[in-house]
Amino acid sequence: MKYSIITVNYNNKDGLKKTIESVIHQSYRDFEYIIIDGGSTDGSAELLKEYSDKITYWVSEPDKGIYNGMNKGIAKATGDYLNFMNSGDCFYADDVLQHVADYNYNADFIVGRDYHYSEHLQQGHASIQPPRTTMMHFFMATLDHQSSFIRRELFNGSPYDESHRLVSDWIFYVEKIVGENRQVQFIPDIICRREEGGLSEQQRERNRNEIDAYLRQLLAPGIYADYATLSQLDKTSLYRLFSILDDSKKRRWLVRCIKLINKVLK
Repeated sequence: MKYSIITVNYNNKDGLKKTIESVIHQSYRDFEYIIIDGGSTDGSAELLKEYSDKITYWVSEPDKGIYNGMNKGIAKATGDYLNFMNSGDCFYADDVLQHVADYNYNADFIVGRDYHYSEHLQQGHASIQPPRTTMMHFFMATLDHQSSFIRRELFNGSPYDESHRLVSDWIFYVEKIVGENRQVQFIPDIICRREEGGLSEQQRERNRNEIDAYLRQLLAPGIYADYATLSQLDKTSLYRLFSILDDSKKRRWLVRCIKLINKVLK
């Protein structure tokens, strides 16, 4: 199984170096490494020249944003699965690719977990995986591209939509997984180590606004309202609710509890 690891960078030389080191030291060697730099002015291009013998393809030139850079990487990729490990993010360990390959899965999406680390607190936590992928999951969250391996052929004729600034990868997941019923295989392994912080609050708000605008076009008002009501639960509680509802015995007890609560609150 051949993997294409794609890194997009812009003026993040220190983060880029960490990412490169985590990729080139993978024990599993059947991969290509593609780096798309957006014409950085902080020495990133010089760093790429330094590592050029360990990079399959790289370019440093102005682009039209992160999704334009990711699409440039996709166009050069020849692997069976693509992973987007952008600058500043790193593989969790040197044997990550070997572990993924050992599963020998052939799903359209193979999805592991992220490890979110706070340098300030000197501690971190692994991301929570949903029991299954549903529109409810995508109403509330996404799949982290750093910990996802996406079958290359899914991008044929379907590159990332460059008209969106922040949510084109989320839209891609919705269209492929929800719209086309593409198969997702979750694995328990931690794939990526990420520094907490990332998007500013202003960007988070814009991200949510872009998602909401897309959802309101995609879903009927009543369906949107149903999802919005369920999304008042935190992810952990929602995923636990799903697991209860999937078990007939537990489901009966939950219904009884709800009826009892309803009588008490009347």
